[in-house]
Amino acid sequence: MTTAAPEAATELRPLAGLRVIEFSQMVMGPSCGLILADLGADVIKVEPPKGDRTRYFKGPAAGFFATYSRNKRSIALDTSTAEGQTIARRLIESSDVLIENFRPGLLKRISLDYESVAAFAPRLIYCSLKGYLPGPYENRLALDEVVQMMGGLAYMTGLPDRPMRAGASVNDIMGGMFGVIAIQAALAERQRTGRGRYIQSALYENNVFLMAQAMMCEVVSGQPSIPYSIKDSPWPVYDLFDTRDGSKLFVTIVGEEQWEAFCRAFDRESWLADPRFATSNDRVDHRGWLIPEIAKIFKQWDKADLAARLEQLDLPYAPVNKPGDLFDDPHLNQSGGLTNIHLPDGGEAKTPLLPISMDGRRLPNRYDPPQIGEQTREILSEIGISSSEIETLQKAGTIRIAPGPS
Repeated sequence: MTTAAPEAATELRPLAGLRVIEFSQMVMGPSCGLILADLGADVIKVEPPKGDRTRYFKGPAAGFFATYSRNKRSIALDTSTAEGQTIARRLIESSDVLIENFRPGLLKRISLDYESVAAFAPRLIYCSLKGYLPGPYENRLALDEVVQMMGGLAYMTGLPDRPMRAGASVNDIMGGMFGVIAIQAALAERQRTGRGRYIQSALYENNVFLMAQAMMCEVVSGQPSIPYSIKDSPWPVYDLFDTRDGSKLFVTIVGEEQWEAFCRAFDRESWLADPRFATSNDRVDHRGWLIPEIAKIFKQWDKADLAARLEQLDLPYAPVNKPGDLFDDPHLNQSGGLTNIHLPDGGEAKTPLLPISMDGRRLPNRYDPPQIGEQTREILSEIGISSSEIETLQKAGTIRIAPGPS
């Protein structure tokens, strides 16, 4: 098992001592496990002997496994067999938390559903990450794109006649985050009660939560929601502008101090005395004239020079980056926001750490994404399975052990 630098591996583990068993695939469950793992929990990822299927994805999903599998240990276990199910139960008995995000009813068929597990592990926090919470939709299958369409996000992102998926798995990842929030709450409660909990987090309800402000806007304003692609901005300047070298910058000028600084810096002091622009609301009312005029100003500047000037003025701005541009972002690199990992195929990559710091430090990468069954032997030894039993299980195909030291 490849690890990070020794000094990094021993620091910032607020969840050290917590064991999590992860039965999951795709994004929602693995992202939940990743957060707990980065926070220091011992997260054991249960894979089938052929490996998690996301290891083999291509196209836009090719990075799923590498993104969400660091800081986890892998056990390759065939849970379709009686022997595999027995081992799974022993693993669960030794764990504090179970995460699963398989289709409804799948774990029930092998007696690893909450009711079955709670009978022999009453202190366990059992977290199911699903498409929908209990209700009329609960047995439907869902994907991020499905619930974005149902939940209004695709409508708000696209054009009026062309709803569009957001460019990231926002519901999968946030659903995993809400799972972590509930898990930590249940762990705190267990300290008082000694009892576990059954937790559910779901894609659809997560998406609806994201739409809360748009829903409430309809209530307060009495007006239907309008997609962001065509809606009028509530701010005086909140727009994407072309620069002289063919690039684009998103620039905002919203407060009175920002407006005054902009006008003075770009030789538009006369606008400060113009009654059309006396207040923020006045400037919103006259956006139709104001924004094209500002666009003419910015079009005279190259992107780098304009960005430097806006930085001096403390005006919020942003270049329009592609995901690959972030590997070279100076802030991410100098602040330690990206970490190096070794991939199971032997390659190397940078990947973002959790977007939090503790006492000014980022949570480190301790373990690289594992090979299939890289820690099978050590995990089984930890729950009392002998070397001879491990060899028998391996010969039977119930487990898989990665070549080399585990």
